Amino acid sequence: MAKVLLFGPLRDLAGWRERDVEDATSISGLRARLAEEDERLGEALSAPGVQVALDQAIVRGDRPIGVHNEVAFLPPMSGG
Repeated sequence: MAKVLLFGPLRDLAGWRERDVEDATSISGLRARLAEEDERLGEALSAPGVQVALDQAIVRGDRPIGVHNEVAFLPPMSGG
């Protein structure tokens, strides 16, 4: 099972911070699965500025994920 982490407003919207997900084979597939379960969360995960960290490294685009990976969704950040 891949571990999924949500931070900031994404966590608040979903009502959970950490969860194990079975049968997720890619980041895009994971997003789609979470969107099926919670449409508002799915929209938020697809919003501009949301970043994805795979095993604590920011990644771009779709990547395969395995049962021992950690996928974190990070909200847009601002500051200066």
